Amino acid sequence: MTTPRVFIIRHGETEWSLNGRHTGTTDIPLTENGEKRIKATGRALIGDDRLIVPRKLAHIFVSPRKRAQRTLELLSLGCREKLPWEEQRSHPDADIRTEANVEITEDIREWDYGDYEGITSPEIRELRKRQGIGGPEGKWDIWKDGCPGGESPEDVTERLDRLINIIREKYNAPNIGKHHKDAPPGDVLLVAHGHILRAFAMRWVGKSLQDGPTFLLEAGGVGTLSYEHKSLLEPAILLGGGFIVDVTENTGHEEGKNKN
Repeated sequence: MTTPRVFIIRHGETEWSLNGRHTGTTDIPLTENGEKRIKATGRALIGDDRLIVPRKLAHIFVSPRKRAQRTLELLSLGCREKLPWEEQRSHPDADIRTEANVEITEDIREWDYGDYEGITSPEIRELRKRQGIGGPEGKWDIWKDGCPGGESPEDVTERLDRLINIIREKYNAPNIGKHHKDAPPGDVLLVAHGHILRAFAMRWVGKSLQDGPTFLLEAGGVGTLSYEHKSLLEPAILLGGGFIVDVTENTGHEEGKNKN
C-alpha cells in the first residue's frame, strides 16, 4: 500500500548563505562549491533505488528565485517537459526519468525579510537596539516578530497552507493507501529556501510558526514529509526515510526452484 512523500530541498550554497545574510528577494547565484554539492546530492539521493524516485513524482514546485531553479537543474531529475525557464529541454529522450511537471510558485518563495534583507542576525539585533525594539538586547525572533517592511508569520502561514492543501488534494489523495500497481505517482518535490521550507514543515504537521522550529535545513539539504498510517489526516515529518526498492514476489515455480 502506498504512502506518498513530499521532499523539500533547500537551494545550494550562496555567498550570502555562507556569511549569514538574510536572502529573500535578492537573486544571487550558487557558489561553485554549492553547485558541486547539489550535483553530488542528485547522484546520491535520486534514482530508481534511491530516496527520491523520479518516476514516482507527481509534481515539482520551485521558487521563482534563480538560486532555487539552478538547484533543480543540477539535480538532473530528467523531466520529460522542458523547465519553465528553458527555451528547450537540456537532455535527450534517453535521460527522461519522470513525467512530473515543474511549476514556479510564489507560495514557496523565501520569507520576505523587508528591512532585514541582506543583513545578518547580529546586525538586525543592533538595528533593533537603536530603534528601541526588542528590549536592551534588541531581541528578534522571526517566527514571532516577522520582518518590518516584509512578511509576518501570518502572511507566510496563509500562503503555505494554500500550497499544502493543493498538494494533499491534487497529488497525495489519489495515491495514498492504493496498491502499488494501481497507484498513480503521488510524491511531490519542493525546491526552495531555508526559512520557508522549515515553515512549510511546521505547517505540514499543523504547528504554529510562533512555536518556532527545533530543526535545521542546511544549504543543499533534503528533508522528507509524509503521513502516518496511510492517512491524509495524520501528516508527519519523516525523520529517517528508507530508499525505495521494488520487490517482486516469487511465483510458485520460482519457490520450487529455490528449494532444490
